[in-house]
Amino acid sequence: MKTTAARGAALAGLLTVWGLTRAALLLFVLKVITFPGPDVTSDVSVIYQRWYGVLGDRTFPLDDVTWQYPPAAALAILSPGLLPFLEYATAFFVLACVADAVTLALLVHAGRRAGRSGRGAWMWVAGVPLLGPTVYARYDVMVTAVAVAAVVAGARHPRLMGALAGFGAMLKVWPAMLLLGARRRRTWTSALATAAAVAVLFAMLMPGSFAFLTFQRDRGTEVESLGALVFHVARHHGWEGEVLLNYGSVEFLGPHVSWVSTGALVLTGLALAWLLLWRALAARFEAHTVADAAFTAVLLFTTTSRVISPQYMVWLVGLAAVCLCFRSSRMTLPAVLVLAACPVTVLEFPVFFAEVVAGDALGIALLALRNGLLVAATLLAARRLWTGTVPRPVPSSPAPAHRARTPEAGVPSS
Repeated sequence: MKTTAARGAALAGLLTVWGLTRAALLLFVLKVITFPGPDVTSDVSVIYQRWYGVLGDRTFPLDDVTWQYPPAAALAILSPGLLPFLEYATAFFVLACVADAVTLALLVHAGRRAGRSGRGAWMWVAGVPLLGPTVYARYDVMVTAVAVAAVVAGARHPRLMGALAGFGAMLKVWPAMLLLGARRRRTWTSALATAAAVAVLFAMLMPGSFAFLTFQRDRGTEVESLGALVFHVARHHGWEGEVLLNYGSVEFLGPHVSWVSTGALVLTGLALAWLLLWRALAARFEAHTVADAAFTAVLLFTTTSRVISPQYMVWLVGLAAVCLCFRSSRMTLPAVLVLAACPVTVLEFPVFFAEVVAGDALGIALLALRNGLLVAATLLAARRLWTGTVPRPVPSSPAPAHRARTPEAGVPSS
């Protein structure tokens, strides 16, 4: 057992590293120091700020196909209004840092219970800066804070977990996958009630709450996704498509792109089918199973998606961190693979994003490495989740052979 002094020293070291790395991130997004590659803050200073003006008039951006988020995302976009003394982008970056700090506090708290570990907090402290300033220039860190809170609540507070997962789903859909490992009906009931209440509230107060559902029908394959590697290579062998900014991301458009996009959707469907099969057969649930299942589910859906944006890695780092809070979690190696994918991600975006878009050797190599690490983490996590929770079928023992009847004493055999 660690002494109080040792725990205090470990916490001080953790907070020191967090403070130094987060100060660096703020210096990058505030442009005090220039980070290599294209400016990652334009989404906040241009797109989010434009949406802020529209949402402030109590309507959604109905004419903007780049608005592809559930209605509660409006709260994240409007949140800089809580700091009216700061310029919009600066206020957003400060609130992103606050969400980062809240996530760390949750992980520190979760790692202090019996049978827990401080590895989760260190995973978060290390993983976020390895992704670069993009983390503070998207609202995904806020959604991750809600998701981490939901998983940390876990078995002790099933209704709270459900409410947070339901609210998170109304922020950015993917937190709904946290429910796959929940065993109690109260968790699902609370999630559905919360999501329904939020949906009804926004539908009543703001027109166009669910217009986002029709804004992604004609998407292509985003250049950083797993399927994009097909076209990165095909361009060097005569493929006649092109790379364009489409629906808010840089995508491949042209011959056979729809085939790869459909293939990605099929893989996502198969991932969902596998998760439902796992849920039906799983019988051994431990304290860490909710976290392990959530991490595996989000890995599956991220890796098979038509879009793997750099900010998606924040979700994986947060959920991996919750897994590592449990000493008995089986997700240590998948979490390490996700952590290894973080510096590769910041190299492919934003540092060498021009090379990725051009599809040159460096860009393809970075994408292949990052996506290869994610595929390895996904397959390993799925295997470990299955073997750790689904009991092996007990082989039936062979029927005993019938003994030949021996003649009783005094009775002659025929």
